[in-house]
Amino acid sequence: MKTQVCIIGGGPSGLMLSQLLHRKGIDTIVLERQSREYVLGRIRAGVLEHGFAALMREAQCGERMDREGEIHDGFIIAHDGKMDRVDLHKYSGGSSVVVYGQTELTRDLYEARDRMKGIVIHNAEDVQPHDLKSANPYVTYRSGDEVVRIDCDFVIGADGFHGVSRKSIPRDVLKEYEKVYPFGWLGVLSRTKPVSPELIYAKHERGFALCSLRSQVLSRYYIQVPLTDNVEDWSDDAFWAELKRRLPAEVAAQLITGASIEKSIAPLRSFVAEPMRYGNLFLAGDAAHIVPPTGARGLNSAASDIYYLYHAMVAHYKDGDSTGLDKYSEKALARVWKAQRFSWWMTTMLHTFPDSIAYDQKLQDTDLAYLFSSEKALGSLAENYVGLPF
Repeated sequence: MKTQVCIIGGGPSGLMLSQLLHRKGIDTIVLERQSREYVLGRIRAGVLEHGFAALMREAQCGERMDREGEIHDGFIIAHDGKMDRVDLHKYSGGSSVVVYGQTELTRDLYEARDRMKGIVIHNAEDVQPHDLKSANPYVTYRSGDEVVRIDCDFVIGADGFHGVSRKSIPRDVLKEYEKVYPFGWLGVLSRTKPVSPELIYAKHERGFALCSLRSQVLSRYYIQVPLTDNVEDWSDDAFWAELKRRLPAEVAAQLITGASIEKSIAPLRSFVAEPMRYGNLFLAGDAAHIVPPTGARGLNSAASDIYYLYHAMVAHYKDGDSTGLDKYSEKALARVWKAQRFSWWMTTMLHTFPDSIAYDQKLQDTDLAYLFSSEKALGSLAENYVGLPF
């Protein structure tokens, strides 16, 4: 097989890049290790920055998002018995976020690729990039007993943290930065009316909690748990009881509980790999960087990678200008590190750390007190939350 751009990874990042490039007449093939049903079964983030929403519209995939997604102009931080609202619209200069589940977003992208007869190959096993430093890279994968070769100009590694793409960069070239947090998030999805029309981030001495939503009939809740906990340790009743303890009394009283549709524990970590380009391989999304979910930057950081790659590829193929490709790693990493900083700050300010001392706790309290005493501090939070410019 032959294509211009071979994309490893059929999640939202890979699908979006494929869709955007296809609309500009640039051929792509997407390889995904799992089945479509498996990919659509992943429960992930649901807060999209305005730049991501704009990319979905440019890819002609935003119709259902605009119809069913919810525009949020703010969120609430509960702390010290108070509920302070962050007015995103006011403090970001008129921007907002869209609450729309990643599963639905991925489904929209798959349907768009189907309509355009885009090539997305599922259950591709043993995917391996080759000759990445040459002008003629290629990718192989196994389909049953057959090994298939795809010749291409460029390889995009959008195959996540555990994928093969980053591992294809030699160890003496790749530099990795990582911070592992001493806790995880236990998340529950339930077919219940959300307790609040806006997200509630709750700082509590028992641990952090988050009230989120996917729609007006689908709620997503999280509580901070030790890394030693397992999903089996938490019955639905135990989860709801602990969540109520960490929420303000008036919120807990309104909480509608129900059977969990999905329950999982996600450990929190920060991770960045540099560079994001090696020869004709370009990393994007979780293959190159991960953030704690506290600041809703994960999927949105991937979107900026796709934005830069999309425009760089179009300039290369349409105008013969490779400047964007040459500067991709530097440009993408500059924004990635800003997202890392913001996610680290939100995580540090709102979570209970098992090894913290009284001094640390006082700093957390002071950080929150300063935040809500300063319009400039609120402006900085809002600017980062709705998404920095690409």
